[in-house]
Amino acid sequence: MSCMKKTLVNVLTGFLGVGKTTALRHMIANRPAHEKWAIIVNEFGEIGIDGAVLDDGELPVAEIAGGCLCCVAGPQMTVTVANLVRRERPDRLIIEASGLAHAAGLIDELRAEPLGNALEVGAVMTLVDPRQFANNDYFRQPLYRDQVMIADVLLATKADLCDADTLEAYRQKAAGLFPPKSVVAEIHEGAANPAWLDAAVQPKARYRPAVKSEDQAGWQSQGWTLPPDTEFSGEALTAFFDALPDMVSGLVRAKGVFRVLDTWLWLNWTEGRWAANQVAWRRDNRFELIASQIDVARVEAALQACVLPKQ
Repeated sequence: MSCMKKTLVNVLTGFLGVGKTTALRHMIANRPAHEKWAIIVNEFGEIGIDGAVLDDGELPVAEIAGGCLCCVAGPQMTVTVANLVRRERPDRLIIEASGLAHAAGLIDELRAEPLGNALEVGAVMTLVDPRQFANNDYFRQPLYRDQVMIADVLLATKADLCDADTLEAYRQKAAGLFPPKSVVAEIHEGAANPAWLDAAVQPKARYRPAVKSEDQAGWQSQGWTLPPDTEFSGEALTAFFDALPDMVSGLVRAKGVFRVLDTWLWLNWTEGRWAANQVAWRRDNRFELIASQIDVARVEAALQACVLPKQ
Protein backbone atom coordinates (compact mmCIF):
# COMPACT_ATOMS: atom_id res chain seq x y z
CA MET A 1 0.00 0.00 0.00
CA SER A 2 1.66 3.25 -1.09
CA CYS A 3 0.90 6.71 -2.39
CA MET A 4 2.95 9.80 -3.15
CA LYS A 5 1.58 11.91 -0.34
CA LYS A 6 0.90 10.39 3.06
CA THR A 7 -2.54 10.80 4.60
CA LEU A 8 -2.54 12.54 7.96
CA VAL A 9 -4.35 10.40 10.54
CA ASN A 10 -5.73 11.62 13.86
CA VAL A 11 -7.07 9.36 16.59
CA LEU A 12 -10.00 10.57 18.70
CA THR A 13 -10.30 8.64 21.94
CA GLY A 14 -11.91 8.84 25.38
CA PHE A 15 -13.89 6.72 27.82
CA LEU A 16 -17.45 5.54 27.17
CA GLY A 17 -20.02 8.33 27.05
CA VAL A 18 -17.59 11.24 27.15
CA GLY A 19 -18.93 12.84 23.96
CA LYS A 20 -16.54 11.82 21.18
CA THR A 21 -19.18 11.61 18.45
CA THR A 22 -20.63 15.02 19.34
CA ALA A 23 -17.16 16.58 19.20
CA LEU A 24 -16.40 14.89 15.89
CA ARG A 25 -19.69 16.09 14.39
CA HIS A 26 -18.73 19.64 15.34
CA MET A 27 -15.27 19.34 13.78
CA ILE A 28 -16.71 17.85 10.59
CA ALA A 29 -19.19 20.73 10.30
CA ASN A 30 -16.35 23.25 10.73
CA ARG A 31 -13.59 21.53 8.78
CA PRO A 32 -11.47 23.54 6.32
CA ALA A 33 -13.16 23.71 2.93
CA HIS A 34 -9.98 22.72 1.10
CA GLU A 35 -9.38 19.52 3.11
CA LYS A 36 -10.84 16.17 2.13
CA TRP A 37 -11.65 14.13 5.24
CA ALA A 38 -12.55 10.48 5.77
CA ILE A 39 -13.80 8.93 9.01
CA ILE A 40 -13.49 5.48 10.58
CA VAL A 41 -15.64 4.71 13.59
CA ASN A 42 -14.99 1.79 15.92
CA GLU A 43 -17.58 0.68 18.47
CA PHE A 44 -17.60 -1.93 21.18
CA GLY A 45 -20.92 -3.38 20.04
CA GLU A 46 -21.99 -5.06 16.83
CA ILE A 47 -24.32 -2.30 15.60
CA GLY A 48 -22.61 0.91 14.45
CA ILE A 49 -24.57 3.86 15.80
CA ASP A 50 -21.85 6.51 15.64
CA GLY A 51 -21.13 5.83 11.97
CA ALA A 52 -24.80 6.38 11.20
CA VAL A 53 -24.76 9.66 13.13
CA LEU A 54 -21.66 10.96 11.32
CA ASP A 55 -22.79 9.94 7.82
CA ASP A 56 -23.94 13.16 6.14
CA GLY A 57 -24.08 11.69 2.64
CA GLU A 58 -20.90 13.55 1.59
CA LEU A 59 -18.10 12.37 3.87
CA PRO A 60 -16.64 8.86 3.42
CA VAL A 61 -17.46 7.01 6.68
CA ALA A 62 -16.44 3.42 7.43
CA GLU A 63 -17.37 1.37 10.51
CA ILE A 64 -15.53 -1.27 12.49
CA ALA A 65 -17.91 -2.82 14.99
CA GLY A 66 -17.51 -5.54 17.54
CA GLY A 67 -14.41 -4.83 19.57
CA CYS A 68 -11.64 -2.42 20.40
CA LEU A 69 -9.40 -1.49 17.49
CA CYS A 70 -6.17 -2.90 18.85
CA CYS A 71 -7.44 -6.39 19.68
CA VAL A 72 -10.66 -7.99 18.39
CA ALA A 73 -11.01 -5.66 15.40
CA GLY A 74 -7.27 -5.28 14.69
CA PRO A 75 -7.00 -7.15 11.36
CA GLN A 76 -10.28 -5.62 10.19
CA MET A 77 -8.89 -2.17 10.99
CA THR A 78 -5.85 -2.66 8.77
CA VAL A 79 -7.99 -3.71 5.81
CA THR A 80 -10.56 -0.95 6.40
CA VAL A 81 -7.94 1.79 6.68
CA ALA A 82 -6.00 0.55 3.65
CA ASN A 83 -9.09 0.32 1.45
CA LEU A 84 -10.47 3.68 2.53
CA VAL A 85 -7.20 5.53 1.97
CA ARG A 86 -6.60 3.85 -1.40
CA ARG A 87 -10.15 4.55 -2.61
CA GLU A 88 -10.70 8.08 -1.27
CA ARG A 89 -7.15 9.52 -1.05
CA PRO A 90 -8.21 11.84 1.80
CA ASP A 91 -6.01 14.63 3.15
CA ARG A 92 -7.00 13.64 6.68
CA LEU A 93 -8.33 10.42 8.20
CA ILE A 94 -9.94 10.60 11.65
CA ILE A 95 -10.42 7.40 13.62
CA GLU A 96 -12.96 7.58 16.43
CA ALA A 97 -11.88 4.76 18.72
CA SER A 98 -14.19 2.76 20.95
CA GLY A 99 -14.42 3.98 24.53
CA LEU A 100 -12.81 0.65 25.44
CA ALA A 101 -9.89 0.92 23.01
CA HIS A 102 -6.27 1.02 24.15
CA ALA A 103 -5.11 4.00 22.14
CA ALA A 104 -1.37 3.33 22.40
CA GLY A 105 -1.75 -0.06 20.70
CA LEU A 106 -3.76 1.56 17.93
CA ILE A 107 -1.04 4.17 17.33
CA ASP A 108 1.54 1.38 17.05
CA GLU A 109 -0.58 -0.34 14.40
CA LEU A 110 -0.95 2.87 12.40
CA ARG A 111 2.82 3.51 12.42
CA ALA A 112 3.85 -0.05 11.55
CA GLU A 113 3.89 -1.52 8.05
CA PRO A 114 1.84 -1.67 5.92
CA LEU A 115 -0.23 1.28 7.20
CA GLY A 116 2.79 3.35 8.15
CA ASN A 117 3.82 3.50 4.49
CA ALA A 118 0.73 5.53 3.64
CA LEU A 119 -0.07 7.33 6.91
CA GLU A 120 1.47 10.10 8.95
CA VAL A 121 0.22 9.92 12.55
CA GLY A 122 -0.86 13.36 13.73
CA ALA A 123 -2.16 14.61 17.06
CA VAL A 124 -4.13 12.24 19.27
CA MET A 125 -7.20 13.94 20.78
CA THR A 126 -8.48 12.53 24.07
CA LEU A 127 -11.75 13.65 25.65
CA VAL A 128 -12.23 13.30 29.41
CA ASP A 129 -14.99 13.94 31.92
CA PRO A 130 -13.32 16.18 34.57
CA ARG A 131 -15.11 14.28 37.35
CA GLN A 132 -13.48 11.04 36.23
CA PHE A 133 -10.15 12.71 35.48
CA ALA A 134 -9.89 14.12 38.99
CA ASN A 135 -10.68 10.70 40.49
CA ASN A 136 -7.53 8.61 41.08
CA ASP A 137 -9.59 5.40 40.83
CA TYR A 138 -9.90 6.01 37.09
CA PHE A 139 -6.15 6.54 36.69
CA ARG A 140 -5.55 3.15 38.27
CA GLN A 141 -7.26 1.58 35.25
CA PRO A 142 -4.65 0.90 32.52
CA LEU A 143 -7.18 1.62 29.78
CA TYR A 144 -8.08 5.07 31.12
CA ARG A 145 -4.48 6.00 31.89
CA ASP A 146 -3.44 4.85 28.41
CA GLN A 147 -6.01 7.13 26.76
CA VAL A 148 -4.85 10.13 28.78
CA MET A 149 -1.09 9.58 28.45
CA ILE A 150 -1.21 9.04 24.67
CA ALA A 151 -3.02 12.36 24.13
CA ASP A 152 -1.46 15.39 22.46
CA VAL A 153 -4.72 17.31 22.86
CA LEU A 154 -6.63 16.83 26.13
CA LEU A 155 -10.18 18.17 26.17
CA ALA A 156 -12.58 18.28 29.10
CA THR A 157 -16.25 17.79 28.26
CA LYS A 158 -19.33 18.14 30.50
CA ALA A 159 -17.88 21.15 32.28
CA ASP A 160 -21.47 22.29 32.94
CA LEU A 161 -21.92 19.25 35.21
CA CYS A 162 -18.82 20.03 37.30
CA ASP A 163 -18.33 22.36 40.23
CA ALA A 164 -15.49 24.88 40.33
CA ASP A 165 -13.27 22.67 42.52
CA THR A 166 -13.52 19.75 40.07
CA LEU A 167 -12.62 21.94 37.10
CA GLU A 168 -9.66 23.41 38.98
CA ALA A 169 -8.51 19.89 39.89
CA TYR A 170 -8.70 18.94 36.21
CA ARG A 171 -6.63 21.97 35.18
CA GLN A 172 -3.93 21.36 37.78
CA LYS A 173 -3.68 17.63 37.10
CA ALA A 174 -3.60 18.18 33.33
CA ALA A 175 -0.88 20.82 33.69
CA GLY A 176 1.25 18.36 35.65
CA LEU A 177 1.19 15.56 33.08
CA PHE A 178 4.48 14.52 31.50
CA PRO A 179 5.23 14.82 28.71
CA PRO A 180 3.16 18.02 28.63
CA LYS A 181 0.17 18.23 26.29
CA SER A 182 0.20 20.50 23.25
CA VAL A 183 -3.36 21.63 24.02
CA VAL A 184 -5.33 21.44 27.27
CA ALA A 185 -8.82 22.92 27.03
CA GLU A 186 -12.46 22.65 28.05
CA ILE A 187 -15.22 22.39 25.46
CA HIS A 188 -18.93 23.00 25.70
CA GLU A 189 -21.57 21.12 23.69
CA GLY A 190 -18.85 19.32 21.76
CA ALA A 191 -17.36 22.50 20.25
CA ALA A 192 -13.88 21.11 19.53
CA ASN A 193 -11.73 23.29 17.28
CA PRO A 194 -10.64 21.41 14.10
CA ALA A 195 -7.36 23.36 14.22
CA TRP A 196 -6.39 21.34 17.31
CA LEU A 197 -5.99 18.31 15.03
CA ASP A 198 -2.81 20.00 13.76
CA ALA A 199 -1.34 20.39 17.26
CA ALA A 200 2.24 19.25 17.78
CA VAL A 201 2.73 15.53 18.37
CA GLN A 202 4.50 14.98 21.69
CA PRO A 203 7.12 12.24 22.20
CA LYS A 204 5.68 9.28 24.08
CA ALA A 205 7.05 6.28 25.90
CA ARG A 206 7.45 3.36 23.49
CA TYR A 207 6.96 0.60 26.04
CA ARG A 208 3.73 0.04 27.91
CA PRO A 209 2.62 -2.51 30.49
CA ALA A 210 0.66 -5.46 29.17
CA VAL A 211 -3.08 -4.85 29.41
CA LYS A 212 -5.33 -7.55 30.76
CA SER A 213 -8.36 -8.53 28.74
CA GLU A 214 -10.67 -8.21 31.74
CA ASP A 215 -10.36 -4.42 31.55
CA GLN A 216 -13.67 -4.44 29.70
CA ALA A 217 -15.23 -5.06 33.12
CA GLY A 218 -17.65 -7.74 31.97
CA TRP A 219 -19.76 -5.43 29.85
CA GLN A 220 -21.86 -6.85 27.06
CA SER A 221 -23.61 -5.22 24.13
CA GLN A 222 -26.81 -5.92 22.26
CA GLY A 223 -27.99 -4.24 19.09
CA TRP A 224 -31.12 -4.12 16.96
CA THR A 225 -31.79 -2.90 13.41
CA LEU A 226 -35.21 -2.27 11.85
CA PRO A 227 -36.14 -1.38 8.24
CA PRO A 228 -36.09 2.29 7.18
CA ASP A 229 -39.86 2.37 6.67
CA THR A 230 -40.40 1.55 10.36
CA GLU A 231 -41.69 4.66 12.15
CA PHE A 232 -41.45 5.32 15.87
CA SER A 233 -43.60 7.32 18.23
CA GLY A 234 -41.60 10.20 19.68
CA GLU A 235 -43.56 10.08 22.93
CA ALA A 236 -43.07 6.32 23.28
CA LEU A 237 -39.33 6.63 22.62
CA THR A 238 -39.08 9.33 25.30
CA ALA A 239 -40.74 7.03 27.83
CA PHE A 240 -38.57 4.11 26.66
CA PHE A 241 -35.31 6.00 27.21
CA ASP A 242 -36.52 7.30 30.57
CA ALA A 243 -37.26 3.72 31.67
CA LEU A 244 -33.99 2.16 30.45
CA PRO A 245 -32.01 2.48 33.73
CA ASP A 246 -34.69 0.46 35.55
CA MET A 247 -35.05 -1.99 32.68
CA VAL A 248 -31.35 -2.79 32.14
CA SER A 249 -28.97 -3.81 34.94
CA GLY A 250 -25.70 -1.86 35.02
CA LEU A 251 -26.58 0.30 32.02
CA VAL A 252 -23.49 2.11 30.69
CA ARG A 253 -24.61 3.42 27.28
CA ALA A 254 -27.73 3.44 25.15
CA LYS A 255 -27.93 5.05 21.75
CA GLY A 256 -29.90 4.75 18.58
CA VAL A 257 -31.05 6.33 15.34
CA PHE A 258 -34.79 6.34 14.78
CA ARG A 259 -37.28 7.54 12.19
CA VAL A 260 -39.83 9.75 13.96
CA LEU A 261 -42.48 11.17 11.62
CA ASP A 262 -40.59 12.88 8.79
CA THR A 263 -37.27 13.24 10.54
CA TRP A 264 -34.49 11.01 11.87
CA LEU A 265 -33.21 11.38 15.41
CA TRP A 266 -30.07 10.30 17.22
CA LEU A 267 -30.92 9.44 20.84
CA ASN A 268 -27.97 9.14 23.18
CA TRP A 269 -28.10 8.06 26.88
CA THR A 270 -25.19 8.30 29.29
CA GLU A 271 -24.93 8.83 33.05
CA GLY A 272 -28.66 9.05 33.58
CA ARG A 273 -29.17 11.78 30.97
CA TRP A 274 -30.13 11.57 27.35
CA ALA A 275 -30.56 13.93 24.44
CA ALA A 276 -31.88 13.89 20.89
CA ASN A 277 -30.41 15.44 17.72
CA GLN A 278 -31.45 15.35 14.08
CA VAL A 279 -29.21 13.38 11.68
CA ALA A 280 -29.00 12.81 7.93
CA TRP A 281 -29.04 9.00 8.24
CA ARG A 282 -31.88 7.27 6.34
CA ARG A 283 -30.62 3.72 5.81
CA ASP A 284 -32.29 1.94 8.74
CA ASN A 285 -33.36 2.29 12.36
CA ARG A 286 -30.78 1.01 14.86
CA PHE A 287 -30.41 0.79 18.62
CA GLU A 288 -27.68 -0.49 20.92
CA LEU A 289 -27.02 -1.02 24.62
CA ILE A 290 -23.86 -1.58 26.64
CA ALA A 291 -24.51 -2.92 30.14
CA SER A 292 -23.40 -5.51 32.66
CA GLN A 293 -26.54 -7.59 32.06
CA ILE A 294 -29.21 -7.31 29.37
CA ASP A 295 -32.65 -8.96 29.35
CA VAL A 296 -32.85 -9.05 25.56
CA ALA A 297 -36.49 -10.16 25.32
CA ARG A 298 -37.68 -7.45 27.73
CA VAL A 299 -35.81 -4.67 25.95
CA GLU A 300 -36.90 -5.88 22.53
CA ALA A 301 -40.56 -5.96 23.57
CA ALA A 302 -40.31 -2.43 24.96
CA LEU A 303 -38.59 -1.20 21.79
CA GLN A 304 -41.20 -2.83 19.53
CA ALA A 305 -43.92 -1.16 21.60
CA CYS A 306 -42.55 2.21 20.39
CA VAL A 307 -43.19 1.34 16.72
CA LEU A 308 -46.16 3.00 15.08
CA PRO A 309 -48.61 0.72 13.24
CA LYS A 310 -48.31 0.73 9.45
CA GLN A 311 -50.69 3.10 7.70
